[in-house]
Amino acid sequence: MNSLVHKTLVVQLQAGETERCPVFAHLGYDAADPFALSVVFSHDGRVLARWTLDREMVAEGLRTPVGIGDVRMRPMARGTLDELRLEFLGDPREDGGRHHAVVFVWAPAVEAFLRETYAVVEPGREEVRVDDFLAEVIAGS
Repeated sequence: MNSLVHKTLVVQLQAGETERCPVFAHLGYDAADPFALSVVFSHDGRVLARWTLDREMVAEGLRTPVGIGDVRMRPMARGTLDELRLEFLGDPREDGGRHHAVVFVWAPAVEAFLRETYAVVEPGREEVRVDDFLAEVIAGS
């Protein structure tokens, strides 16, 4: 069985207060890190940002608002369209604020991606390899 899942979606990056522009979101899942999802946002062949997200948090964000730190998610309905709103707070800016981005994703596409990851590692069946983690930490010090 393949332990990797990849999907590329066109998502909407909020520009300003109301306008949106399409960008690619390359989603990834690797059973070697079963709690995490990776997302790389790109436009015109350039990488705009890379984030690692908690798989359970993404699933929960499809149902209810989650997150109090650098990543926040909540379900949204826009007419008949169900979306997942992702808000990212990045590094500090020179003016004292922080970089900030809001992305809207079609919720059924996220649900389909999660189902594919669940076929690789079911929720609740994730394994934490403490020995491997400790060996990495010790090797890095």
